[in-house]
Amino acid sequence: MHTISIKSTNNPSIVKFESNQFLVKNQSYEFNNIDEAKSSTIAQQLFYLPFVKKVYISGNFIAIEKFNIVEWNDIADEVASQIETYLNSGESIVTAEETKKVPVTVYAESTPNPTVMKFVANKKISLNPFEFLNIEEAKISPLATKLFHLPFVKSIFIDENFISVSKYDVVDWNEVTMEVREMIRSFIENGNDVISSEIVQEKKASPEISPEINSETSKQIVSILDEYVKPAVAGDGGNIIFKSYDENSKTVELILQGACSGCPSATITLKSGIETMLREMLHGKVESVVAYNG
Repeated sequence: MHTISIKSTNNPSIVKFESNQFLVKNQSYEFNNIDEAKSSTIAQQLFYLPFVKKVYISGNFIAIEKFNIVEWNDIADEVASQIETYLNSGESIVTAEETKKVPVTVYAESTPNPTVMKFVANKKISLNPFEFLNIEEAKISPLATKLFHLPFVKSIFIDENFISVSKYDVVDWNEVTMEVREMIRSFIENGNDVISSEIVQEKKASPEISPEINSETSKQIVSILDEYVKPAVAGDGGNIIFKSYDENSKTVELILQGACSGCPSATITLKSGIETMLREMLHGKVESVVAYNG
Protein backbone atom coordinates (compact mmCIF):
# COMPACT_ATOMS: atom_id res chain seq x y z
CA MET A 1 0.00 0.00 0.00
CA HIS A 2 1.32 3.42 -0.96
CA THR A 3 1.69 6.10 1.67
CA ILE A 4 2.48 9.62 0.48
CA SER A 5 4.56 12.17 2.39
CA ILE A 6 4.99 15.80 1.37
CA LYS A 7 8.56 17.10 0.92
CA SER A 8 9.55 20.68 0.19
CA THR A 9 12.40 21.47 -2.21
CA ASN A 10 14.88 24.30 -2.74
CA ASN A 11 12.44 25.72 -5.29
CA PRO A 12 9.36 27.11 -3.45
CA SER A 13 7.20 26.43 -6.53
CA ILE A 14 8.03 22.70 -6.50
CA VAL A 15 6.90 20.09 -3.97
CA LYS A 16 7.73 16.38 -3.99
CA PHE A 17 5.11 13.80 -3.07
CA GLU A 18 7.11 10.77 -1.94
CA SER A 19 5.77 7.23 -1.76
CA ASN A 20 7.10 4.47 0.48
CA GLN A 21 7.45 2.37 -2.69
CA PHE A 22 9.04 2.85 -6.09
CA LEU A 23 6.74 4.29 -8.75
CA VAL A 24 9.07 3.86 -11.75
CA LYS A 25 12.38 2.04 -11.92
CA ASN A 26 15.54 3.42 -13.49
CA GLN A 27 13.65 6.01 -15.56
CA SER A 28 12.48 9.57 -15.05
CA TYR A 29 9.65 11.36 -16.83
CA GLU A 30 9.00 15.06 -17.27
CA PHE A 31 5.66 16.39 -18.52
CA ASN A 32 5.24 20.05 -19.42
CA ASN A 33 1.56 19.88 -20.34
CA ILE A 34 -1.40 17.51 -20.57
CA ASP A 35 -0.62 16.52 -24.16
CA GLU A 36 2.86 15.30 -23.22
CA ALA A 37 1.28 13.30 -20.39
CA LYS A 38 -0.76 10.97 -22.62
CA SER A 39 1.23 7.99 -21.37
CA SER A 40 0.54 8.77 -17.69
CA THR A 41 -3.02 8.91 -16.39
CA ILE A 42 -1.95 10.25 -13.00
CA ALA A 43 0.00 13.08 -14.65
CA GLN A 44 -3.01 13.91 -16.84
CA GLN A 45 -5.27 14.02 -13.78
CA LEU A 46 -2.88 16.38 -12.05
CA PHE A 47 -2.84 18.72 -15.07
CA TYR A 48 -6.59 19.17 -14.65
CA LEU A 49 -5.75 21.06 -11.45
CA PRO A 50 -5.52 24.70 -12.62
CA PHE A 51 -2.35 25.48 -10.68
CA VAL A 52 -0.20 22.60 -12.05
CA LYS A 53 2.55 23.82 -14.38
CA LYS A 54 4.79 20.73 -14.69
CA VAL A 55 4.79 17.11 -13.46
CA TYR A 56 7.94 15.06 -12.90
CA ILE A 57 7.90 11.34 -12.04
CA SER A 58 11.03 9.54 -10.86
CA GLY A 59 11.97 6.79 -8.44
CA ASN A 60 9.53 6.92 -5.54
CA PHE A 61 8.12 10.41 -6.01
CA ILE A 62 5.96 12.70 -8.11
CA ALA A 63 7.14 16.30 -8.13
CA ILE A 64 4.82 19.12 -9.13
CA GLU A 65 5.72 22.65 -10.15
CA LYS A 66 2.84 25.09 -9.66
CA PHE A 67 1.85 28.46 -11.05
CA ASN A 68 1.92 31.27 -8.49
CA ILE A 69 -1.87 31.49 -8.16
CA VAL A 70 -2.04 29.45 -4.94
CA GLU A 71 0.21 28.54 -2.02
CA TRP A 72 1.35 24.98 -1.35
CA ASN A 73 0.19 25.28 2.26
CA ASP A 74 -3.38 25.51 0.99
CA ILE A 75 -3.33 22.62 -1.51
CA ALA A 76 -0.53 20.14 -0.70
CA ASP A 77 -2.61 17.86 1.53
CA GLU A 78 -5.38 17.60 -1.06
CA VAL A 79 -2.90 16.81 -3.84
CA ALA A 80 -1.17 14.19 -1.68
CA SER A 81 -4.53 12.52 -1.00
CA GLN A 82 -5.36 12.46 -4.71
CA ILE A 83 -2.01 10.91 -5.61
CA GLU A 84 -2.23 8.33 -2.81
CA THR A 85 -5.75 7.29 -3.86
CA TYR A 86 -4.65 6.85 -7.47
CA LEU A 87 -1.55 4.82 -6.59
CA ASN A 88 -3.53 2.50 -4.35
CA SER A 89 -6.08 1.89 -7.11
CA GLY A 90 -3.52 -0.26 -8.90
CA GLU A 91 -3.60 1.79 -12.11
CA SER A 92 -0.35 2.15 -14.05
CA ILE A 93 1.92 5.14 -13.48
CA VAL A 94 3.43 5.41 -16.97
CA THR A 95 2.34 3.13 -19.80
CA ALA A 96 4.51 4.07 -22.79
CA GLU A 97 8.16 4.45 -23.65
CA GLU A 98 7.78 7.43 -25.98
CA THR A 99 7.92 9.91 -23.14
CA LYS A 100 10.98 11.98 -22.46
CA LYS A 101 13.53 10.01 -20.44
CA VAL A 102 16.36 11.47 -18.44
CA PRO A 103 19.58 9.65 -19.47
CA VAL A 104 21.42 7.71 -16.78
CA THR A 105 24.60 9.38 -15.64
CA VAL A 106 26.99 8.28 -12.91
CA TYR A 107 29.95 10.28 -11.67
CA ALA A 108 32.72 9.31 -9.27
CA GLU A 109 33.45 11.36 -6.18
CA SER A 110 36.34 10.93 -3.75
CA THR A 111 35.60 10.65 -0.02
CA PRO A 112 37.55 11.43 3.17
CA ASN A 113 38.29 7.69 3.30
CA PRO A 114 41.04 7.01 0.70
CA THR A 115 39.92 3.40 0.28
CA VAL A 116 36.35 4.39 -0.62
CA MET A 117 35.01 5.96 -3.83
CA LYS A 118 31.46 7.29 -4.08
CA PHE A 119 29.54 6.75 -7.32
CA VAL A 120 26.55 9.09 -7.66
CA ALA A 121 23.64 8.47 -10.04
CA ASN A 122 21.23 11.12 -11.35
CA LYS A 123 18.25 9.19 -9.97
CA LYS A 124 17.17 7.41 -6.82
CA ILE A 125 18.30 3.78 -6.75
CA SER A 126 17.34 2.69 -3.22
CA LEU A 127 14.71 3.71 -0.68
CA ASN A 128 16.81 2.53 2.27
CA PRO A 129 20.51 2.22 3.12
CA PHE A 130 22.13 -1.20 2.72
CA GLU A 131 25.68 -2.24 3.55
CA PHE A 132 27.26 -5.44 2.24
CA LEU A 133 30.56 -6.66 3.67
CA ASN A 134 30.86 -9.70 1.39
CA ILE A 135 29.21 -11.37 -1.58
CA GLU A 136 27.05 -13.58 0.64
CA GLU A 137 25.42 -10.57 2.26
CA ALA A 138 24.90 -9.05 -1.20
CA LYS A 139 22.40 -11.67 -2.40
CA ILE A 140 19.57 -9.14 -2.18
CA SER A 141 21.41 -6.73 -4.49
CA PRO A 142 22.18 -7.88 -8.04
CA LEU A 143 24.40 -4.82 -8.56
CA ALA A 144 26.41 -5.37 -5.37
CA THR A 145 26.82 -9.04 -6.29
CA LYS A 146 28.17 -8.02 -9.70
CA LEU A 147 30.60 -5.54 -8.13
CA PHE A 148 31.90 -8.14 -5.67
CA HIS A 149 33.13 -10.17 -8.63
CA LEU A 150 35.77 -7.48 -9.10
CA PRO A 151 38.75 -8.82 -7.13
CA PHE A 152 39.60 -5.51 -5.46
CA VAL A 153 36.12 -4.78 -4.00
CA LYS A 154 36.05 -5.10 -0.20
CA SER A 155 32.60 -3.77 0.78
CA ILE A 156 29.65 -1.87 -0.71
CA PHE A 157 27.23 0.67 0.72
CA ILE A 158 24.07 1.69 -1.19
CA ASP A 159 21.75 4.56 -0.27
CA GLU A 160 19.40 6.99 -2.04
CA ASN A 161 21.24 7.85 -5.26
CA PHE A 162 24.79 6.68 -4.56
CA ILE A 163 26.99 3.62 -4.11
CA SER A 164 30.14 3.72 -1.98
CA VAL A 165 32.68 1.07 -2.90
CA SER A 166 35.53 0.16 -0.54
CA LYS A 167 38.59 -1.49 -2.08
CA TYR A 168 41.56 -3.54 -0.99
CA ASP A 169 45.00 -1.98 -1.41
CA VAL A 170 45.87 -4.16 -4.42
CA VAL A 171 44.96 -1.32 -6.82
CA ASP A 172 44.73 2.47 -6.85
CA TRP A 173 41.41 4.14 -7.54
CA ASN A 174 42.85 5.97 -10.57
CA GLU A 175 43.34 2.56 -12.18
CA VAL A 176 39.82 1.21 -11.69
CA THR A 177 37.42 4.14 -11.19
CA MET A 178 36.32 4.28 -14.82
CA GLU A 179 35.67 0.53 -14.89
CA VAL A 180 33.48 0.63 -11.77
CA ARG A 181 31.64 3.77 -12.86
CA GLU A 182 30.78 2.30 -16.26
CA MET A 183 29.68 -1.01 -14.70
CA ILE A 184 27.27 0.84 -12.38
CA ARG A 185 25.97 3.17 -15.11
CA SER A 186 25.38 0.34 -17.58
CA PHE A 187 23.65 -1.79 -14.95
CA ILE A 188 21.19 0.97 -14.03
CA GLU A 189 20.59 2.08 -17.62
CA ASN A 190 19.63 -1.47 -18.64
CA GLY A 191 16.73 -1.36 -16.18
CA ASN A 192 18.10 -3.87 -13.68
CA ASP A 193 17.07 -3.84 -10.02
CA VAL A 194 19.77 -2.41 -7.75
CA ILE A 195 17.98 -4.00 -4.80
CA SER A 196 15.81 -7.09 -5.39
CA SER A 197 12.19 -6.10 -5.93
CA GLU A 198 10.99 -8.27 -3.02
CA ILE A 199 13.23 -6.35 -0.64
CA VAL A 200 12.24 -2.92 -2.00
CA GLN A 201 8.80 -3.28 -0.47
CA GLU A 202 10.29 -3.83 2.97
CA LYS A 203 11.94 -1.29 5.19
CA LYS A 204 14.92 -3.49 5.96
CA ALA A 205 18.01 -1.37 6.22
CA SER A 206 20.90 -3.18 7.91
CA PRO A 207 18.66 -5.83 9.52
CA GLU A 208 21.47 -7.12 11.72
CA ILE A 209 21.43 -3.85 13.68
CA SER A 210 18.67 -3.45 16.26
CA PRO A 211 18.70 0.11 17.62
CA GLU A 212 17.78 0.37 21.29
CA ILE A 213 15.50 3.41 21.16
CA ASN A 214 14.15 2.83 24.64
CA SER A 215 14.08 6.29 26.21
CA GLU A 216 13.21 9.89 25.46
CA THR A 217 16.92 10.73 25.31
CA SER A 218 17.46 7.98 22.73
CA LYS A 219 14.71 9.47 20.59
CA GLN A 220 16.32 12.91 20.88
CA ILE A 221 19.70 11.50 19.85
CA VAL A 222 18.19 9.78 16.80
CA SER A 223 16.41 13.00 15.84
CA ILE A 224 19.64 15.03 16.07
CA LEU A 225 21.55 12.45 14.03
CA ASP A 226 18.86 12.39 11.34
CA GLU A 227 18.67 16.17 11.05
CA TYR A 228 22.26 17.33 11.50
CA VAL A 229 24.63 14.40 10.97
CA LYS A 230 23.29 11.97 8.38
CA PRO A 231 22.96 14.49 5.52
CA ALA A 232 26.59 15.53 6.01
CA VAL A 233 28.02 12.01 6.14
CA ALA A 234 25.85 10.94 3.19
CA GLY A 235 27.57 13.69 1.23
CA ASP A 236 30.84 11.91 1.97
CA GLY A 237 29.46 8.53 0.92
CA GLY A 238 28.74 7.15 4.39
CA ASN A 239 26.08 6.61 7.00
CA ILE A 240 25.81 6.66 10.80
CA ILE A 241 23.26 4.54 12.64
CA PHE A 242 22.25 4.88 16.27
CA LYS A 243 22.90 1.66 18.20
CA SER A 244 22.30 2.38 21.89
CA TYR A 245 22.39 4.90 24.73
CA ASP A 246 23.43 4.12 28.31
CA GLU A 247 21.84 6.49 30.84
CA ASN A 248 24.29 5.54 33.59
CA SER A 249 27.51 6.14 31.67
CA LYS A 250 25.89 8.70 29.36
CA THR A 251 27.51 6.92 26.43
CA VAL A 252 26.12 6.82 22.89
CA GLU A 253 27.04 3.91 20.62
CA LEU A 254 26.92 4.36 16.85
CA ILE A 255 27.50 2.16 13.79
CA LEU A 256 29.61 3.54 10.93
CA GLN A 257 28.79 2.45 7.38
CA GLY A 258 30.07 3.12 3.88
CA ALA A 259 32.91 5.61 3.64
CA CYS A 260 32.67 6.31 7.38
CA SER A 261 33.64 2.73 8.23
CA GLY A 262 37.40 2.55 8.75
CA CYS A 263 37.87 6.19 7.75
CA PRO A 264 41.04 7.75 9.27
CA SER A 265 39.17 10.98 10.01
CA ALA A 266 36.17 9.26 11.63
CA THR A 267 37.58 9.60 15.17
CA ILE A 268 38.09 13.34 14.71
CA THR A 269 34.58 13.71 13.32
CA LEU A 270 33.12 11.83 16.26
CA LYS A 271 34.98 13.73 18.97
CA SER A 272 35.03 17.24 17.55
CA GLY A 273 31.72 17.01 15.76
CA ILE A 274 29.08 14.54 16.88
CA GLU A 275 30.13 14.20 20.52
CA THR A 276 30.39 17.96 20.97
CA MET A 277 27.03 18.51 19.28
CA LEU A 278 25.22 15.94 21.45
CA ARG A 279 26.80 17.33 24.63
CA GLU A 280 25.71 20.88 23.81
CA MET A 281 22.23 20.04 22.57
CA LEU A 282 21.33 17.52 25.27
CA HIS A 283 22.79 19.43 28.23
CA GLY A 284 24.58 16.87 30.38
CA LYS A 285 22.80 13.76 29.11
CA VAL A 286 25.72 12.71 26.88
CA GLU A 287 29.37 12.44 27.91
CA SER A 288 30.94 10.30 25.22
CA VAL A 289 30.32 8.74 21.81
CA VAL A 290 31.67 5.36 20.76
CA ALA A 291 31.49 4.13 17.19
CA TYR A 292 31.91 0.70 15.61
CA ASN A 293 32.51 -0.15 11.98
CA GLY A 294 29.52 -1.74 10.28
